[in-house]
Amino acid sequence: MVQGSLKKIGGGQKKQPRKAKQMKKGARTIAPKKAALVTQKRLEKKLTAKINNNIEREMSVKANAVGKLTVMKKLAEATAAEAASKKKGKK
Repeated sequence: MVQGSLKKIGGGQKKQPRKAKQMKKGARTIAPKKAALVTQKRLEKKLTAKINNNIEREMSVKANAVGKLTVMKKLAEATAAEAASKKKGKK
C-alpha cells in the first residue's frame, strides 16, 4: 500500500501580463523596408514638420498682435495700471 496521502499537483501561479506604466513615445506603425517607401515616408515626415512649424509661427504672430497674453487677468490689469501711472509720471 501507498504510505501517506497523495500530493496534489499544484497549478502554480499564473503569470499576469505586466501593464505598461505609461504610453511609450513614438509612432505605432511598422517602418517600411523598401527603399522607395522609406524615402516617401521621410519626405512625408519632413513636410509634416514644416507644416506644423508654419502653423505655430502663424499662431504666435496672431497672439502677439492681440497684445501681451497673461494667464491671470487681475495680474495683467495690475501691471497695466502700473505702466499707465509710470507714463503719466514721466510727462
